[in-house]
Order: sequence, then C-alpha cells, then structure tokens
Amino acid sequence: MQGSAGELADLLARTAMRDRAAFKLLYTRTSAKLFGVALRILKDRSEAEEALQEVYVKIWQRADRYQAGGFSPISWLVAIARNHALDVLRARKPVADDLDAALDLADAGPNPEQATVRSGERARIEACLDQLDTDRADAVRGAYLDGYSYEELASRHSVPLNTMRTWLRRSLLKLRECLSA
Repeated sequence: MQGSAGELADLLARTAMRDRAAFKLLYTRTSAKLFGVALRILKDRSEAEEALQEVYVKIWQRADRYQAGGFSPISWLVAIARNHALDVLRARKPVADDLDAALDLADAGPNPEQATVRSGERARIEACLDQLDTDRADAVRGAYLDGYSYEELASRHSVPLNTMRTWLRRSLLKLRECLSA
C-alpha cells in the first residue's frame, strides 16, 4: 500500500536520521511497487527479490540525498530501484559459448500445454483491457505493467490524482468482472 507523497517524504526524512521504525514503514508502503519495477526489468522473481533487498540498503544509506520539492518521493524511490535493476541486468554474465553443455540442460520454460494456457489467459486479459476506454486501459497498463506511480499517471493523463485513483479502481473492478465472466 503506497502512502501519500507527504507521508513518504516524511518517512524518508526520518530514515535519513536513522529512524528504523520509519524505514520499516517506508518499506511496507513502497516495497510492492519497487519489487514490480525490479521484476519488470529483470524478468526473474528471485533476482528481483535480491535486487529489492539491495535497493533498500541503498535507500537506508542514501535517504539523506532525497530533496523534498524535487522529484516526488515515490519517483525518487522508483528511480533507485530502476537504476539498480538495470545495473544488475548489465552485470549478467554473457551466455556460455559451450553449446554442447547447453544441449544437456532441460528447458525451464513452460511446456506446450502451459504455454497455450498462458497465451489464452493473456489474450483474455487483453480482450478485457480492450473493453475499457483507451485512456483507462493505458492507465492500468502504466500502473500495473510498467510500474508508473499514480502521480506520474495523473500527470501523463492531465487529471487530478484522485481521479486517477478512481479510474484505476473502477477499471480493475471492470477487469475482474470481465475475467470472471
């Protein structure tokens, strides 16, 4: 559950003063979003979980660098997560050149049946998103697939923050109805 910008700025200021309770609350309020950002970039759950731990170590160490009035607190936190995930991505070792060794490895991907089911689910979700107004569908994709904050989406669509929250809440309800039908 993401907190308000004022609350997050306060938590960052208290974290800069080494307030562990504030840091814990900051983690509770923002970890789901930052995990989503890392997962979207790294495409590997365990790697994203590890990256998230390292992101929060950086936040603990650098909370004093956040300047209220600059970026929104969530944008600052997302930037740290995104940059760290990109660093992890760049540091990955290149694929081994020994193709003979690769032939003995089992395919970790989904089997054909699982791939077909996932493809069907993806198609159903896309069909349900297509039933939403274009701007609402774009907002849902931005928030839940691309990791944009509500503030960023409200600015992007030139609507008040509470309007964006309402759009997303109502759109998710419509998606749930559509998918359960």
